[in-house]
Order: sequence, then C-alpha cells, then structure tokens
Amino acid sequence: MIGNAIPPGLILILGAVPAILLRGRARQAWMLLLPALSLYNMLALPEGNHFLLPFFRQELVLARVDRLSVVFGIIFHIIAFIANLYAWKVKDRFQNAAGLIYAGAAIGAVFAGDFFTLFVFWEMMTLSATILIMARRTEKSMAAGFRYFMVHVVSGLCLLGGILLQVKSTGTVAFDYIGLGTLSSWLIFIGFGVNGAWPLLHFWLPDAYPEATVTGAVFLSAFTTKTAVYVLARAYPGTEALIWIGAAMTVFPIFFAVIENNLRRVLSYSLINQVGFMMVGIGIGTQLSLNGTVSHAFSHILYKALLFMSMGAVLHQTGKINATDVGGLYRSMPWTCAFCIVGAASISAFPLFSGFVSKSMVMEAAALGDMRWVWFLMLFASAGVLHHAGIKIPFSAFFSHDSGIRCKEAPFPMLLAMGLAAALCIGIGVYPQPLYSLLPYPTDFQPYTAGHVISQAQLLLFAALAFALMLLSGTHPPEIRAINLDIDVLTRKGGRVFYAIADRTLNALNGWADEAVSHRLTRRLALFFQRPECNLQRLGLRALALFFGNHEWMKEKMTLSEARCESGAHPVGEGVLRAVLLLAVVAILLLVW
Repeated sequence: MIGNAIPPGLILILGAVPAILLRGRARQAWMLLLPALSLYNMLALPEGNHFLLPFFRQELVLARVDRLSVVFGIIFHIIAFIANLYAWKVKDRFQNAAGLIYAGAAIGAVFAGDFFTLFVFWEMMTLSATILIMARRTEKSMAAGFRYFMVHVVSGLCLLGGILLQVKSTGTVAFDYIGLGTLSSWLIFIGFGVNGAWPLLHFWLPDAYPEATVTGAVFLSAFTTKTAVYVLARAYPGTEALIWIGAAMTVFPIFFAVIENNLRRVLSYSLINQVGFMMVGIGIGTQLSLNGTVSHAFSHILYKALLFMSMGAVLHQTGKINATDVGGLYRSMPWTCAFCIVGAASISAFPLFSGFVSKSMVMEAAALGDMRWVWFLMLFASAGVLHHAGIKIPFSAFFSHDSGIRCKEAPFPMLLAMGLAAALCIGIGVYPQPLYSLLPYPTDFQPYTAGHVISQAQLLLFAALAFALMLLSGTHPPEIRAINLDIDVLTRKGGRVFYAIADRTLNALNGWADEAVSHRLTRRLALFFQRPECNLQRLGLRALALFFGNHEWMKEKMTLSEARCESGAHPVGEGVLRAVLLLAVVAILLLVW
C-alpha cells in the first residue's frame, strides 16, 4: 500500500453503490466528488508497480504507474468529471452507477500491469457500456445494446484465448510489449482491434452509440476506443499492420458520414476516423508518433465528448437528432451552438484549437518516415473531417433550413459541462506545453510554425470552399430520411441466410436424431427388456441362421423358444447372460480402478 491510496479506478467502481442509494443533491454532489477523489488517489502513486497480489505462482499488478498510464488516467478522470456534470439532472440511478463503473473499469484497465487484471476490467467495461446503451429503454436501444454485448463477448473470448496461450508460452502474466508473430499475439491483437473499431470490425460503434442515452453517449465516446488505443500503444508499438489499418480507418468513415442523416451517427463515424490517426501513430512507433497518438487521444476525448454533448443537448431539448428534422436552432440554443462550433473547430484542427496541436504530430511523424501515401491519406481524411464533422454537424443542427422548432436552451449543468470542455479545447490549442509535458517521451515539437499554419489554413479553406460550391451547385449529397447499412448488411442479411440454412440442415438432423433415438430406439429397448432372455436368444438364433444359412432350423428353434417363453419357462441362456453381464461389470470396475 502507498499510504492510504488504493488501486486507480476502484474509487469510482466502489462509489457506484452509494450513487444508487443516495438521493437528490447528495447523489449529484457524490457523482462529482468521486472523479476528484479518484484523480487525487491516482496522482499520489509514484512511478512503479503497486498493489501486487499473488496468483497461482504469478503476481498480479493492479497499478503500473508510468508516463503512458498516467496521461490516460488524467484525461479519463477529467472526462468522467465532465460527463457526470453533464448528467447532473439524470434521475436514473442505475445509469449513473453504470457510468461510474464504466469510467472506473477503463482507468483500471489503463493501470493494469498483468493480463488477468486487464481482462477483468475489460469485461467490466463491456457490461457497464451495455447498460448505458440499453438505459434509453427503446426497442432500438435494447437491440443495439444486445448486439454490442454479443460482439464484445466474442472479442473478450478471443482476447482470453490469446492471453491463456501467451501465458503458457511465456510463463508470465505480465502485460507489456507483445508484437506479432505467434497465434496468441494475433488473438490478443484482434481482441484489442474490435474495441478499436477496425475496418470490418467497426459496425458495432455506429450501431450502438447513437442509440445510447443522451449522457451515456458522452461516456461511450471517451472510453472504449481510447482504452484500445492505450493497450495497442503498450503492446504493439511499431507494428506495421497498424499503419495501414489506421490509414483505412481515417478514410472510409468519411463516405458514410457524408450521407448519414442521424447526427449522432455522423459523430460515431467521425470517431472511427479520428482513432485511425492514433492507430497510424502507434504503427509508426517512433517517439514523435507515439507522443502524437497520446496527445491526439487526449484532445480527441475532449472535443468528441463536446460534440456528443452538443448533439445530446439538441436531442434532449427537441427530441430529434436527424439533420432533416432539425435546423435553425441557433436562435433557441445559442450557447450550445457556440460550444458545438468550438468542438467542430477542434476536430477540424483549426489553429488555436486542440486538434491542431495533436494531429500534426502524427502527420509529421509520417512525413519524417517517408510514408508519402499514408501522409496523403491522412491529409485527405483531414479535409473530410472538416466536411462531415467541422461543417455538417453545426450547419445541419443550428443553421441549414429553419425547422420551425423553438425550444429552451439546454439546462445549466449541460452548458457548464460543455463550457468546461470547450475551454480545455481552446486552452490546449493556445498553450499546448502542459499537455506536451505529460507525454510519454520528452518533446520539443513546435506546432505553430509558419509552414504548418499556412498549409493547414489552405487545407481548411479549400475544403470549406468545396463544401460551399457543392452545396450551391446541388451536387452535395442531400439529407434524406433513410437508414444506411454499413458492413452490418452482411451480418443482418447474412444472418437470415445462415438461419435458413441451419433450419433446413441442423434442425432437420436434430429432428431425425430425436425420432431415431428418443422414440424408435427407446421403444425397441422397452420391448426388448420386457423379455430380455427370450429376445436375446431369438437374436442369437437369427445370427446363427444367417451365418450357416439354415433358415428352416432357425424357424424350428424359434418356434420352440417362443413356446417356452409363453409358458413361462426360462431359456437355457438366461443364466449364461447373467453371468456374462456380471463379469462385464466386474471387468469395467477393475479397469477403472
């Protein structure tokens, strides 16, 4: 023990119980106090491994404190405080408790120094996140929550299988650098990748996050994918496959986000796009790229939460979130509009906003590594981000057409939480040195060089001009009331095909087996054991007749046997049968013992 400190994250997890029992302002104050206490507890721990527990000749490490874990721990505590402030007026005690457990489990996973501690917190995140999705209590949210749970259970099984193989091959449970090369490393890699929303494994994210509660989506935007970023940065830095996985992630969500009508779904695709930059940084594996990954994760958690909070406020006040249903809300919700614009400027990497000082580190690392195609893809993706998140989100919700909706501004706690996140986005963008000082490696990176500012300004200007020209010329994809199927078209339609095939084959086989074993076999056995001696002798006579070919002799003997059985006389073979059965039982018992 380190003084009165306890393992990071446990304060939030254990504090979920009083959060359920308390009422009114006491619960609200408790929800804000817990992240502050947990952060203080975390910062009290010096660097090194703490809270070591013996486990089957191994040692579990509940708190590995180093620069990588601390920076993620700090931002996770900050966003937990902001999200709880945003959820000030939420009266669903179990939703509040799930948010605390979710944040605490993410923090616990970040500080886990062994595989088994990591796995426990990993699965705890799955359970609590599922509650946050289902807490909306609609048919769609219940279905999305179930799909989320099933996908992450499969991911967890893949991860667990990899962990068991890894521990068996290495002889240690320590969670550190793994790298690719063995079956266990690939299983762990894929298990982490599902939570990272890799291409073809990402469909759960835009399916589940938009269906979560207004406040639950803020929690979800912060923890699951960023915990995956952390574990990949810890276990797979310099893995080349991550460069191309990340590059694909930066590009493909743009095309879905541009045509999407649900604005929270647009943000979900945008989230995948931004995590792609982090994956590229991990794959490059240099000190500059890893610093860029961590700083971008820090910034992204803030501005993405801000955007989800602003769209959540729109949903909370109007009951609508589709671009075709809202618009012109700047009159009714001016503060929410302003905060949304700050988030949009941050994600678009405008100078003086947080995205500018973090995303540029990853792109600089790609340029220094002579990765021209990767750098070009990220440049294209940066322009796409401005299009679908920087412009489309605030334009569709607060400007665009006038929907005629006149509502009240968001409640004060929501505005206060958005204001705090917006202030941090601007503060980091204006003065990034405090963030840089927290990064895993020392850095003297200077984002505000003339060349970088000018090139980014040109990119943003021409991307905005392209959006305006497409809008004015009518070539921009129109907002339509439709459901856009992603890769989940394979699971939805393919699932029906699989069910039909299974119904005609497996169920048919099951029906045949049920008829043959449960009915025919049992009926024949019941008839046989009514007169086992007679039936056994009859079978023996038939076997002899088949062997020697004398069917007349068999008929004569069977007639005699039937007569004796009908008269109640026991066949001569009854005693022999009993003796053989007794000897068989004795032989089996001796063999087993």
